[in-house]
Formats: sequence, structure tokens, C-alpha cells
Amino acid sequence: MTGLVRVVAAVALCVAAGVAAAQDTFWIQIEARPGRAQAEARAADWDTRLDDVAGFNTGGRWNAIVLGPFTELQARARLLELRGQGLIPRDSFVVSGRTFGDQIYAGAAGAITTTPLPDAAPLPAPEPVIPAEETLAEARAAERRLTRDEKRELQTALQYEGFYRSSIDGAFGPGTRRSIEGWQAANNFETTGFLTTKQRLALLDGWRSDIASLGLAPVADTQAGIQIDLPLGLVSARPTYAPPFARYEATDGSGAMVLLISQTGNQTTLAGLYDVMQTLEIVPLNGERQRGRTSFVLAGADEAITSYTSARVVGDAVKGYTLVWPAGDEKRRGLVLAALERSFTPVDGVLPDTFGDTSQSVDLLAGLEIRRPETARSGFFISRDGAVLTTSQAVGNCSRVTLGEDTEMELAANDTSLGLALLRPSGALAPIAVARLATQTPRLGSEVAVAGYSFEGALGAPTLTYGTLEDIEGLGGEAQIDRLQLTAEPGDAGGPVFDGSGAVIGLLKPRDTSGGRVLPGDVSLAADASAIATFLSGAGVAPAAADPSDPMAPEDLTGLAADMTVLVNCWN
Repeated sequence: MTGLVRVVAAVALCVAAGVAAAQDTFWIQIEARPGRAQAEARAADWDTRLDDVAGFNTGGRWNAIVLGPFTELQARARLLELRGQGLIPRDSFVVSGRTFGDQIYAGAAGAITTTPLPDAAPLPAPEPVIPAEETLAEARAAERRLTRDEKRELQTALQYEGFYRSSIDGAFGPGTRRSIEGWQAANNFETTGFLTTKQRLALLDGWRSDIASLGLAPVADTQAGIQIDLPLGLVSARPTYAPPFARYEATDGSGAMVLLISQTGNQTTLAGLYDVMQTLEIVPLNGERQRGRTSFVLAGADEAITSYTSARVVGDAVKGYTLVWPAGDEKRRGLVLAALERSFTPVDGVLPDTFGDTSQSVDLLAGLEIRRPETARSGFFISRDGAVLTTSQAVGNCSRVTLGEDTEMELAANDTSLGLALLRPSGALAPIAVARLATQTPRLGSEVAVAGYSFEGALGAPTLTYGTLEDIEGLGGEAQIDRLQLTAEPGDAGGPVFDGSGAVIGLLKPRDTSGGRVLPGDVSLAADASAIATFLSGAGVAPAAADPSDPMAPEDLTGLAADMTVLVNCWN
């Protein structure tokens, strides 16, 4: 082999080694441009703002502007960091160098001929030298040596701590100075508006530690058809599928959970999901509710958790996510929520209805606990504007009272001595039927019927329980109390007591177990019609009076009871 041939062969081997190195590494692609001149100009512009900028031809007239080289893990971690700081476009992504052709831009690093450091056993970073004290002039000088990226990180940390509200641009103007002064004052430093080395490290330490604790990493859930960045330091990387959710459960007692929402459907499906989500314990009642034609947002908080759900129609599917986070950790929650919002990307694929865990329970929806009221009792419409009469027991110590699941009611009057409570609707209601109070004393031994939700809402309609009127006073001779021979359930309390004509002769009282007294199972008590009329009159309600009429057929009485009787739910 001649000397010239040896030289050519050596050069070829070196070039091949450089190309192979580029191909075996990973990069963050931040932009693509047609034409070499345009791509070089854009790469040079990015090089003024970020380190490790390079450019490669990707075939034909297109050229990729990238950051790197990295290992795959390094690239994904750096992608999250830069996207989280708003330094690169949201649609930036990790790409293998195997797709690259000729290098068109090398930045300050020159031609790429080496591979990145491996992830295993990285070299330890040298301990920073922290001056014991710095004068204001020294702090100013130290700040001038910071790169644009380092200044952006400081702004991000100030924003995280709640002191900076403007854009993350690396320019320390009056807004940044004021935020530095605010942070210094809150941490008992002299308010100079310029950070010393010690202060910079203290500011960044909390921010970096919290970021690291979250373990934010990109996840491509091919079953749900969603790509998203998840806090894998706090939730499992292996989801449990229970349509329409992919549940990423908490690990190590973190209290965090992420749901990915994925189901075939349209705007009607979205509306149904909006209603169903609000029945779950993971969506507290108090919080933001926004519902549009093709999307919705649900937010809520209580003493234990905060919750945020976002869903929208995507083609022929509904997709979204829910973040459940322990209360009192709002700063880290904000980081995770921002990451979810930035990275949420629907892709092909949707959870089929029969995929994963399809076990059913009346207390669970897709493995999630359904919110249940504290108590569920009965009541009945007493006026045409939707006022409801019920027992005081039904509304005691309630933070919220509803008819059924969601018709909001307000307590208008409550007489605990009589055991009667009056509820008025928050909005307009038009009941099909209202109670007609009996005007004559009922006959002893006559048949009566109580309408009530005996099983506290497990059935969708009230049941009728038949019995007889045994006495028109209580066991101790109390006036305005009727004694019934009738076996009732706790959920029946507050329900109307009918005579044979459909007139209301009383309201069923809850069983009194105070003082250790237990009545026989077939003995029930009711507040009579005169007690009801007196109570309503004091509350400004004039009830309808029943006209003497013939006995009502059982099926007609059943229909009247269904139209008039309501389920009263007490929530806490």
C-alpha cells in the first residue's frame, strides 16, 4: 500500500468513526429548516442562547437543528428540563443520530467526533467554592459572569418560590430585581436586588431538589393513545387499566395519582364523563367547573387532596388526564401540572371498553371510589315552587344538602322539637305533584302507607310500606304525634304518611334510640298533619288542603308517591 493510499484510508476511517459516533448518540431536535443557509442562520441564533447546538442534514433539502450529543436517558432528562424552563419549543423531541446525514453546523464545539458520557458512574461535580461573605460589588461582578441559561434558571426558581411573575428571558430588569429583593427579604438577607453566590445556591437548591424528587419523565401509553410527562418519582410507571382510565397509582405513600382518560366517543360522551367525574371521591365538590362544547375542566380541593381534570374531544375519542395531589404541597403540584399541560399529546389508540379491569361495584367506578352522602333520608314536595318538607335529622350538620345527587337545596326553617325541616331549591323547580294535608282526624285502625327511600338511594324510586294507624298521640300521650303499626327503615324517615285517599296525615319520624330505649320493630311514630301545618305556617308556606275523597287504587297511590317523594342527601 503506497503512502498516499495509507493517508486516504486513515482519513476515511476517522470520518467513518465520526459519523458512527453521531449515529449512535441521541439529540434534542428543536427545529427543522429547508435549505442549508437558512438552517445555519437559525442554528447560529440558537447558539447564542443555548449550549451544545449542532445541525445535521436529514435527507433532501431539510436540516435539523439539535442539541447534544447525549445518551438516550440524558437527552430525555435534558428535554424535560429545557421544556420546563420554556427555553425550547414545546414540540421539541429526542431523536437518534441514525437519521442524520452530513453535519452542517457545529457551533463552538466543532465537528462531533465523540460519544456522550455514559449514564452509569458519572464523574462527581466539584464542590462549589462559596465565599463566606460577598460585597455588593462582588455580587454584581459574579452575576455578570452568569450565562443566559443560568439567569433563566434563577428566574425560574424565583417564579417557583412565588416571587417572579414575568417571562423567563434571562434579562435581569426591574421586575427581576424586585423579585430578588422579595426573596431576600423573605429569607432574612439584605435586600440589594443582587444575589450573592451563597444566596444563588440557596435559591436554586430547593428548586432543583423538588424537580429531582418528582422524577418527571416522558411516557408513551400506547393502550390509551396518549404521550405525556409523568412524575415517575411519585407514581408507578406501570398503569392499571380500568376503562376509561389508565391509573398511575401512588408509590411509597406519596399520595399522588395520575389518570389518563381515553374512550371512544363524542361531545355526548364528554358531557356524560363531566357528570360522572363529579361523583368520584377524587374530585372534591368545591372548585372550578368549566364545561365547553368540546372540552371541560374540573378542579377541586378539600383538606386531604387537590384535584385537576382536563378532557376534550379528539377526533372520535375523548382524551384527557386527572392529577390528584396531597394538600399542602402546592409548589410541586404546580410543577407537575405544568408538565402535564405542556406535554399532553393524544396519539393513535384508545382504551376499549372491555380492556383491563372491568369488575363492577356499586361503590366503585373503574376502580375509583364513588362519593357517597353522609346520610340519605326521605322528604316530599310541599309547594309548587319546589319547597321540600323533611325530618330535622336529614339536614343536621350537613355542609351541603341535595335532592338526589345534584339538585342543590338550602335550609329555610328547622324545628328540632317537632323534628321538621323545610328546604328550598337554589334554582327553579317544578314538581309533578305536591302534598295535600288531611283536614280531618284519621280513623284509628285505618290503613296507612309510608313512601320513602327505604334503601337510602340504592333504588331509583321510593317504596311504599303499608301499616295501620294505632293511635293519634305518642307513647307518652304527646299531642301532634301519631303511632303507627308499621315496619320502617332508616331511609324512610322524612317520608309522607298517606291515608287511603292519598291525603298526607303525617311525616315519618326517625326512630329514637336515645336513653337506651328500643321500640319494637313494627312501631313507628309520625308528626301529624296539624304539626306540619303549624310549622309551615311559621315558615311562610301555605300547604294545599286535601278534600275528602274516595279511597285511591294502590297503583295510583304508588304513582302519587313517586311524583311527590324525594331523596334528601346530606354531604360532608
